[in-house]
Amino acid sequence: MKKRVIIMGAAGRDFHNFNTYFRDNDDYEVVAFTATQIPDIEGRKYPAVLAGENYPDGIPILPEDNLFELIKEHKIDEVVFAYSDVMHEYVMSRGSQVIAAGADFRLMGSKTTMLEAKVPVIAVCAVRTGVGKSQTTRRVSDILNKMGKKVVVIRHPMPYGDLAKQAVQRYEDYDDMDKHDCTIEEREEYEPHIDRGNILYAGVDYGRILKEAEKEADVILWDGGNNDMPFYKPDLMITLVDPHRPGHELRYFPGETNLRMADVCVINKVSTAYPENVEKVRENIRRANPEARIVEAASPIFVDKPEIISGKKVLVIEDGPTLTHGEMKYGAGAIAARKFGAAELIDPRSYAVGSIKDTFAKYTHLSDILPAMGYGRKQMKELEQTIKNAECDTVVIGTPIDLRRIIKFDKPATRVRYELQEIGKPDLEDIIGELNL
Repeated sequence: MKKRVIIMGAAGRDFHNFNTYFRDNDDYEVVAFTATQIPDIEGRKYPAVLAGENYPDGIPILPEDNLFELIKEHKIDEVVFAYSDVMHEYVMSRGSQVIAAGADFRLMGSKTTMLEAKVPVIAVCAVRTGVGKSQTTRRVSDILNKMGKKVVVIRHPMPYGDLAKQAVQRYEDYDDMDKHDCTIEEREEYEPHIDRGNILYAGVDYGRILKEAEKEADVILWDGGNNDMPFYKPDLMITLVDPHRPGHELRYFPGETNLRMADVCVINKVSTAYPENVEKVRENIRRANPEARIVEAASPIFVDKPEIISGKKVLVIEDGPTLTHGEMKYGAGAIAARKFGAAELIDPRSYAVGSIKDTFAKYTHLSDILPAMGYGRKQMKELEQTIKNAECDTVVIGTPIDLRRIIKFDKPATRVRYELQEIGKPDLEDIIGELNL
């Protein structure tokens, strides 16, 4: 008899694990996905056109809160945990619930989930979200472009819309982002690559995406999401660690896996971290992965108009996931506001509306910063209204993209930019050069 399976996910790794291992596997029947972390995913279906001939009606996506009851009701044999950026304790708590309900609990590894490419793959991953993957991926892209390589970037999934339409997405210019109705989270990751002239792919079916990308790539650059593992087997794996959160490299799933698989570990943000915390993460790298090469780096901050920060009451907007499940209390925007003499960082909580207000209620560590939540048009409108409500002189935009392109601001605003800057040798250019691509 087929094993009956539930896959626990957040609209990314869960779909990939299904596509690569379960979709055409007659030994299993995936009864449902469960969803968390991402709003408005549960209650939908993984569509039949993506699920394959074994699932003519598609597969329901249900709230994770009902997991125990679902296991009992559907006589589930096995539950697969398939999302990221959670503490080890959290994972095993979910595992305990599953086992108590009578099912097996499973984590899937690289052998069953990583696809092999016909061209070289460089992967950029992290031990936590918000460590600096984006600027590191941009830095690697610049190095490869300088070498004369045709770079195709493949981004970890963010399929928050119509899954069937989002199966394979190719981005070459800003019009493509409009065509695919991209959210703030998607634009934050895609725009910098488009600005560099790179082709970028994302979507849901990463087997089909790989086949398309291989047609036009000298090198595939995997741009990881959260602290998830790569979907493709890398020829070089770069993992970032964060001295602002020392110890997290050994406490979060699957970030510790990325640490242990890394060929190169980049200790980012060393210029703004305490030296003893830099040393702590260095020691943890050496303990967990003594063969990894260590590169130190900073992410220097640049501000378009610092003069409109000095002496002003400012509203700081930061990257949403970094602040929420990334658990950071501040980001580049807050650092820039203080550096350039803001009189006050206002507390945006009393101005928040709708799902933005709900975000503050859920993530109680947030106070003087506004997370740029934008998983859909409705939430983007609520973010815009929250900014409009805020009583401040200036808005400091610390997100990876300029939010003014997609939402309206009624206040003076300045944007914070940051790029990766390695310190010492070897640097990433030296290491990538050794690959003889």
